[in-house]
Amino acid sequence: MKARILLLLTFSSIFTFGQDVKDIVRQADEKFRGTSSTGKLTMTIQRPGWSRTISMKNWTLGNEYSLIYITAPAKEKGQVFLKRESEMWNWVPSIERMIKIPPSMMMQSWMGSDFTNDDLVKESSLVKDYDHKLLGKELIEGYECYKIELIPLEDAAVVWGKIYMWVSEKELLWLKAEFYDEDEDLVNTEILSDIKQMDDRIMPTHLEMIPSDKPGQKTIMIFEEIDFDVNLKESFFSIQNMKRIR
Repeated sequence: MKARILLLLTFSSIFTFGQDVKDIVRQADEKFRGTSSTGKLTMTIQRPGWSRTISMKNWTLGNEYSLIYITAPAKEKGQVFLKRESEMWNWVPSIERMIKIPPSMMMQSWMGSDFTNDDLVKESSLVKDYDHKLLGKELIEGYECYKIELIPLEDAAVVWGKIYMWVSEKELLWLKAEFYDEDEDLVNTEILSDIKQMDDRIMPTHLEMIPSDKPGQKTIMIFEEIDFDVNLKESFFSIQNMKRIR
């Protein structure tokens, strides 16, 4: 009887612990979006011989809706990217063309950067589409962090074979991630830094995406402004609104 009670208690603690790890990932991810958000960002693409910067506005509603409007440079200004549930669209005003981006292109580079289409619109969910396992703790930039392994669920439509995340223990800040392909080869490393107060929360505002096999190459994303829990409705994230947004 005692052995059975001990087994049940052990199972209960493992189940609870597993739920806690998933909640850590959820809270770290939600720091960047809240229930809804609006913001201004800049993205700098760095290559060994050149660099260029793209400015944009973005709007989000939960995990299902996202809209990005390019404000500079002039060549790309006016382009709009929309994620609405499982679909992604791109409006290109220079050719007056609406392009639907298929799931097969989610791993393609976004605007020539080291971010993929999936990175920008977060089609896959770090919470829903992966199993989570706490591997231990490591120190990252002076923060004691949980090291968490994310393995995709068997039926999940995701682009990564495995992800490692480092989330600060106290503040639940996402400070580092490593993205692996299906062969378990490292593809990209994401470094998050420059912790600031943005609206109602403290969060990283400087993101670097660094490909593992391209020396001297990386993309930097900086949050300039962001407001959380703003009044946005699903109807805002429409194909029709892509042509009107400024």
